Amino acid sequence: MDNSLPPADELVLVDRELARLDARRAQLLTRRAWLVQVLYQPARAATPQRPVPPLAPAADSTPRSAQNVLLTLGGTLLTIAAVAFTLVSWGSMGIGGRAAVLCAVTGAALAAPVVLLRRGLASTAESVAVLGLVLTVLDAYALHRVALSDADGLGYAAVASAALAGAWAAYGSALPRLRVPLPAGVVAAQLPLPLGALAAGGGATAFAWAALVTAAADGAVVLWTRPLPVRITAGAGAAVLGGWALLTGGWLSLSSPWSGAPLLLAGAAVCLYAAWRASVSAWAVAVSAVAGLAAVAAVGGLLRSALPGDWAVPGYVLCALLLASVWRAGARVPRGVRTGLAGAGASTVALGLAWALPPVAAGALGPLARTTEVWSGEHAGPALVACPATAVPVLAVVAAVLASVPRLWARCGALVLVWALLTALPVAPGLPYAATLALQLLTTAAALWIAVHPTPLTRGLPRPETPPTTSPDANTTTGPTDRPATGPTDHPVTGPAGAPVTGPAGQSASGSVPPPPSVPPRAPGAGFGAPGTGWAPPRPRPQAPAAEPGSVLGWVAYAGGLVSAAGAVALALDVRGATFLVLGAVLGLLTGVTVLGTGARRTVSACGAVLVAAGLVFAGAAAAGLEDHWAGPALLLVPAATAVVGAKARPVALPVEITGAVVGLAALGLTVSRPAFLALVLALGGVIAAATAVRPERRRFASWTAAGLFLLAAWVRLGTWGVTTPEAYTLPVTVPALAVGFLRRRRDPEASSWTAYGPGLAVTLLPSLGAAWTDPEWVRPLVLGVAALVVTLLGARFRLQALLLLGGTVLALDGLHELAPYVVQVVGALPRWLPPALAGLLLLAVGATYEQRLRDARRLRERLARMR
Repeated sequence: MDNSLPPADELVLVDRELARLDARRAQLLTRRAWLVQVLYQPARAATPQRPVPPLAPAADSTPRSAQNVLLTLGGTLLTIAAVAFTLVSWGSMGIGGRAAVLCAVTGAALAAPVVLLRRGLASTAESVAVLGLVLTVLDAYALHRVALSDADGLGYAAVASAALAGAWAAYGSALPRLRVPLPAGVVAAQLPLPLGALAAGGGATAFAWAALVTAAADGAVVLWTRPLPVRITAGAGAAVLGGWALLTGGWLSLSSPWSGAPLLLAGAAVCLYAAWRASVSAWAVAVSAVAGLAAVAAVGGLLRSALPGDWAVPGYVLCALLLASVWRAGARVPRGVRTGLAGAGASTVALGLAWALPPVAAGALGPLARTTEVWSGEHAGPALVACPATAVPVLAVVAAVLASVPRLWARCGALVLVWALLTALPVAPGLPYAATLALQLLTTAAALWIAVHPTPLTRGLPRPETPPTTSPDANTTTGPTDRPATGPTDHPVTGPAGAPVTGPAGQSASGSVPPPPSVPPRAPGAGFGAPGTGWAPPRPRPQAPAAEPGSVLGWVAYAGGLVSAAGAVALALDVRGATFLVLGAVLGLLTGVTVLGTGARRTVSACGAVLVAAGLVFAGAAAAGLEDHWAGPALLLVPAATAVVGAKARPVALPVEITGAVVGLAALGLTVSRPAFLALVLALGGVIAAATAVRPERRRFASWTAAGLFLLAAWVRLGTWGVTTPEAYTLPVTVPALAVGFLRRRRDPEASSWTAYGPGLAVTLLPSLGAAWTDPEWVRPLVLGVAALVVTLLGARFRLQALLLLGGTVLALDGLHELAPYVVQVVGALPRWLPPALAGLLLLAVGATYEQRLRDARRLRERLARMR
C-alpha cells in the first residue's frame, strides 16, 4: 500500500516546515546577539582607551593650485616685460640686435616646452608656451613697424592673424599635451576674413559675409574635431560671428530684401547643417530654431517687397506655417531639428496673431465701453481708427491649419481663432450696426451649440489614455504582467504556500539575505503585504484622469459664447427694439443650454438666464416709463419665477434660486428711496419665501427668511406711518419667538430657558423699560410692571431661570423708577445725620448675620442653577 503524499501536498508540508525552521532560527539569532552584548560589553568597558593623536591642520590649498598660481603670475610678468621691451626699449637697439633678440627669445620660449614636457613639467611648459605665443604676436607687430611700415594696417593684420593661426595650430598639433595653442589658433582664425573684408573696402554686407564664412568654418571645427577646448572656442566664435551676420541680414531684409535674403538663407543653411549633425538634442533644437527664423525672415522679406504693405505680416505668417509643417516630416528629419524648426515657425505665427489681436479686442470689448446714451439711437465710433484689413485672413489661415492637426490643443486653438475671426469681422471691414449685431448673435448661438454638442469637433482626436489601476489583492499594477510593484528587496520570495523559497546556500531565491531579527518572519500562507510580514504595501499614487476632448472643447466654446453674448447685449443698448430682441435671443439660447447641457455649464447657463430675464423685465419697465421705485416690484417677477422653476428643475434649483434672491436684493435697492414701496417689496419677498417654504428641502431656511421679510416690511410700514411706540416694533417679534421657544421646550425638555424664551422676552422688555424710564405718563410703567410681574411669577412657578431673572430685574427697575420721586422727597425731609446712622445700623446687622446671609446666598444660587 502506497502511503506517499501527492507532490502538491508534500510541497505544502515542506514549505511549512521550512517556515518554522526560519522562525526558530530568527529567535536563536536574536538570543545570541543579546548574549554577545551582555558578555563582551564589560570587557570593552574595562579596556583602556589609547590617546588619540591630534589631527594636523587642514591645508588651505593644494600643491597643484599653488603651482598654477605661481606659474600664471610668472608668465604674466614675463609677458608684461616682453611687451614693455618691444614698445619702449625697441629704439635703443639696431635692426640686427632687434631681430636677434626677438628671434632668440621667441625660439627659446617655443622650444622650452618640449624639454619641460619630457621631464613631466606640464604646467610649467604650458606657461612658457603661452609666453611664446605672446612673443609671436610681438614679432608680427615688430615686423610691421620695422620692415613693413608702409603696408595697410588692416590688410597686414589679416595676413598676420592668418599666419599666426596656422603657426599656432601647427605648434599645438606637434605638442598635443599643451592645451592653449590650439584654442589660441582658433581665436586667431576668427580675424583674417573680417579684417580682409574691411581692408578691401567692403561695407556691412561684405563684413557680414566674411563673418558668416568664418562662422561656418568654426562650425566645421566644432563638428569634426575632438579636443573639447577647441570645440568650445570654435562654438563661441561661431555664435558671435554668425549672430552678427544674421542680425545684419535681418536688418538688410528690412531695407534691401534682395541683399539680405541670400545672407539669411546662407546662414540658415549653415545652421541647419550644424543642427542636423549635432549630437546634443538641446543644441540641435536651438540652432535649428535660429535657422528657421533666418529662413522666415529671408523669404518673408522678399514677399514683403512684392506685396502691398498690409500683406507683409500675412506673408511672414504663411512662411512660418510652411516652416512649422516640417514637424510632419517624421523620422526622415531628426527630432531636434524638427522641434527647432517647428518652434521657430510657431513663434512667428504667434507674433502674427498678436498683430491681428487689436480688431478682436475692439470687437469683443468695444461695446462695453459706452460713449453714447442708452436707447439714444446713436452708435459709438470705431474703437480703432486704423485697423489692418488683413488681420482676418491671418486668423482664418492659422485656424484652418490648426484644425487639420489631430491634437486637442490644436483644435482648441482653431476654435478660439474662429471665434476671434467672427468677432473681428465686423471691425476690420466696418460692417453696419444691424449686420454687426446679427453676426454677434450668430457667433453666440454657434459657440453655445458647440458647448452643448462638441462631438463633431473631436473626430480624429486620439482618445485619452486610461491611467493604470492598482489591483486590490496585492501591490501589483494591472498591465501586461502582474508582478509586485515596489517593496523591500531584502525579503525572501514566497512560494505557493507563502513560505520563503530558499536556494542551496540558504539564501532567498532573489539572492538576498534573510530578514533581521527585529522583523518578524512572514507567517505561513501569507503573501506580500499580508499581516505579519513586517511591512505594508505602498499606497498607489493617485493619477489625475486625462481630460476628455469634448469637455475641454465645450468649455472653450462656452467661454467664447458668453463673451459674445455680453458684447451683443452691450451693443444692443443703442436701440430700444434691438435691446428686447437681443435679450430675448440670449435668454432663449441660455435656456437651451440649461435644458440640453450638463454639468457646470448647465448651472452657469441657468444663472445667466435668470440675470438676462431680470434685464428684460427692467428694460420693459423702463420702456413703459416707470420710475425706479416702480421697477422694484416688477423685478420680483424674476424671484417668483425662480421659485417656481426651482420646484421642478432639481439639478439647478439652488443656483437658480440664489440668483433670483440676488435679483430681489437689486429690487430692494431700487426702492430704498421710497419707504412705502420698500415695505411692499419686502412683503412680496416674504410671500415668495413663504411659498418656497412649502417645499420640504427649503422649509427651514425659507420659513425664517419669510418671517424676517414680513417683520422688516411691518417695521418699514410702521415707520412710514410715524409710529414711535417701541412695542409696535417688538411685539411682532416677541410673540412668534415665544411660540417657537415653547414648541422647542415641548420637543426638548432639557433645553435652557435662556435659549427658548430669553431672546423673545428681551426684545420687548428691555426696549419697553428704556421707554418707561423716559415716559412721564403712568400707563406704560404700570402695564410694564404688570407684564414683568406675570413673567416673574411664571418663572417661579415653572422654575424657569430666564423668566424669573428677566421679569424680576425689569419689575425691580420699573418699581424703582416709580418710587424715585417719593424717595427723593423723603430723603430731603430727613435730618442730615440720619442717613449715615441708618447705613451704620445696616452694616452692623449684616455683619452680625454674615454667616446666615452667605448660606442664604448659596441656597439661592443653587436654586437658580437647578432652574432651566
